[in-house]
Amino acid sequence: MEVLKDSKYRMNKKNLADGMDLLENINDGSIAAAFFDPQYRGVLDKLKYGNEGKQRGKARSSLAQMDDDTIERFIKEISRTLKASGHLFLWVDKFHLCQGITEWLEDTDLNLVDMIVWDKGKIGMGYRTRRKSEYLIVAQKKPVKAKACWTDHAIPDVWEEKVTKVHPHSKPIELQRRLIAATTADGDAVLDPASGGFSVFEACKILGRDFIGCDIEYGED
Repeated sequence: MEVLKDSKYRMNKKNLADGMDLLENINDGSIAAAFFDPQYRGVLDKLKYGNEGKQRGKARSSLAQMDDDTIERFIKEISRTLKASGHLFLWVDKFHLCQGITEWLEDTDLNLVDMIVWDKGKIGMGYRTRRKSEYLIVAQKKPVKAKACWTDHAIPDVWEEKVTKVHPHSKPIELQRRLIAATTADGDAVLDPASGGFSVFEACKILGRDFIGCDIEYGED
């Protein structure tokens, strides 16, 4: 099935574009798996770390922010583009994990089915405990299936992987590679509408999967 409605964007390229515009150009039910890493300020605003003036916080705080309405719009569009029983891998931080993200999935065909804790191997911010992990929520489009749609049953729910930071939100390529391999097949397309450092693209290259994605700041014309 064709993924793109027109030639405005290209497969297997670091498209420089707004993710919502890209999503509007993707056909219904054409994506096997999607990754979404929203740029939100849950921790910085709600807990008021106030580290925007410090070097470690400058890159993160300078990125364009998404409010809840924007995140919900992205997720609704991702749900539309996913094939039946396709997976969405949604990155969240501790704040959003504790607050709950079920409202983001309302009015979609997505169901929460699992979660993976990414141990980043380094200590981050925190007034009490110090952050050392991020969380990957696994949602599946209806109908919910496990054995027929997830082929790698050796992926642990706590994953330790250090990354080389090429973007303020660099993500673990090997974890994403394993998840793509577990939930897609040859010829399938993988979506990332807010690609950041394009780690999902790198994982797709290793597997030979087709990639469609973009970033509003880090893409290429």
